[in-house]
Amino acid sequence: MDFANLAAQLNAGTILPEGIVIVTLMGVLIVDLILGRTSSRWIGYLAIAGLLAAIVALYFQWDATNPISFTGGFIGDDLSIIFRGIIALSAVVTILMSIRYVEQSGTALAEFIAILLTATLGGMFVSGASELVMIFISLETLSISSYLLTGYTKRDPRSNEAALKYLLIGASSTAVFLYGVSLLYGLSGGQTELSAIANGIITANVGQSLGAVIALVFVIAGIGFKISAAPFHQWTPDVYEGAPTPVIAFLSVGSKAAGFALAIRLLTTVFPFVAEEWKFVFTALAVLSMILGNVVALAQTSMKRMLAYSSIAQAGFVMIGLIAGTDAGYASMIFYLLVYLFMNLCGFTCIILFSLRTGTDQIAEYSGLYQKDPLLTLGLSISLLSLGGIPPLAGFFGKIYLFWAGWQAGLYWLVLLGLVTSVVSIYYYIRVVKMMVVKEPQEMSDVVKNYPEIRWNLPGFRPLQVGLVLTLIATSVAGILSNPLFTLANNSVANTAILQATKVVSTQVSAIPAEKPDGL
Repeated sequence: MDFANLAAQLNAGTILPEGIVIVTLMGVLIVDLILGRTSSRWIGYLAIAGLLAAIVALYFQWDATNPISFTGGFIGDDLSIIFRGIIALSAVVTILMSIRYVEQSGTALAEFIAILLTATLGGMFVSGASELVMIFISLETLSISSYLLTGYTKRDPRSNEAALKYLLIGASSTAVFLYGVSLLYGLSGGQTELSAIANGIITANVGQSLGAVIALVFVIAGIGFKISAAPFHQWTPDVYEGAPTPVIAFLSVGSKAAGFALAIRLLTTVFPFVAEEWKFVFTALAVLSMILGNVVALAQTSMKRMLAYSSIAQAGFVMIGLIAGTDAGYASMIFYLLVYLFMNLCGFTCIILFSLRTGTDQIAEYSGLYQKDPLLTLGLSISLLSLGGIPPLAGFFGKIYLFWAGWQAGLYWLVLLGLVTSVVSIYYYIRVVKMMVVKEPQEMSDVVKNYPEIRWNLPGFRPLQVGLVLTLIATSVAGILSNPLFTLANNSVANTAILQATKVVSTQVSAIPAEKPDGL
């Protein structure tokens, strides 16, 4: 094979955005080695500049004529571009909110940003990986970096406990997922590329075999852990409470987006012959997630634990689009994750600001906050109301789009359950807003009474202010001017070949008569 053919098959330009992130990661480490602690003032901006450059590179790859690279191991189609953009954007906001937080914790900022960029890189590769080895390596890059970030504040025993729990449960889920994909490798006759696995299983007529069912269950278990779906959610509340707040902000958006990107690509490409079965399993996961997440969140006294159960419930809502399995369903998932990025990170930015100024995240301590910090109160109120689905904010239109896609697909009772649990979620969101806004001056909490003077010119606070204002504006405007995001989500699905080809494959599979095994 000559060099020209090899270069054409590699098509390495497809991973230019990831290449920019790698260069940025190396730049952060080299600058830190040369300049030491003096680089901490602007090293975060270097990382943000690199991530924004990667997002610009993704923009110019939209509707690429040849998105397949590395001989089918990576596909830079529009579906992967949108998910990679969500992950990179979540990393940008996370860096803005982490500069002051990490410095105040007494740990090194450069190493934190380097590990965060590594996690971002893993999530971006997961979003476009279409080969088992690349999927596993990318997933482990994201997971191991997440474990390190969770335990980054080494002096905090809660952070150490959260990291240990996350590591143990994550290692178990990885083993289960790996066993599932190893079964796929065997059933397909030794194939590792996703479409080749599907063809191999159909050719061998083992799509309805016990091995295929076990592989499906194990793969779904691994994905369920990554997206925090019940009953694979056990790690979520403890990790959210103990890990550094910027870390859980990234995990709640970036890691979840990578999990859903993997779910769409893996299930629609490899398992079209058991579509009804995996949709049934995800229906059960969605029901459990929506009920458990919203009901248990009612009893929480910590903002971080409340948002942990809220994150579980939000995964249940997003799964409605996956279960629908239509273009509208996949587009509604993408749209909701886009707006979820802004409203969730806006909420976490407010929680970080409050904890930096007061040292607590207890819900009761927010009482009367509007009298001391109007901007923080506004930001947290808008983000929580948007998460609850109050019009005309972004979360309302996201849920309407998801429920409409589910209703069009005939998921009537699942949509009704989503509506009921959304009403439940509004209660615990509005409870916090009411506490901040409605409380009389004499009912102000002791923490708020001793609230420090608001000074944005302190080291590291300006990026927090920028992150808060940007996410607040995006959460407010994305609802009123949602049409461009709707169009973006719809186009990303319509222009993705694997989602359109899946419909044809499903039709062909349904036309194949089931054969009984020999001897029966």
